[in-house]
Amino acid sequence: MAVMTIRNFDDTLKQRLRVRAAQHGRSMEEEARDILRAVLSTDPSHVVDAGQAIHQRFARLGGVDLPDVPREPIRDVDVAP
Repeated sequence: MAVMTIRNFDDTLKQRLRVRAAQHGRSMEEEARDILRAVLSTDPSHVVDAGQAIHQRFARLGGVDLPDVPREPIRDVDVAP
């Protein structure tokens, strides 16, 4: 097993870690390991971006056909030399 030292750890975060560890009945070190394990154990290939997540959530409801909107050509703008 590796040993890791975390420098410049914010006092507020340390206090929150201490409280969270106490709530779970374990040491701060074990709590930090558990947090890192939970966050880093997810398979990055299954990460879904926001657009995909929205699509997956509403895909079962069906799609919507929007009418084509007529477009006009971009107007020419005179640029002064």
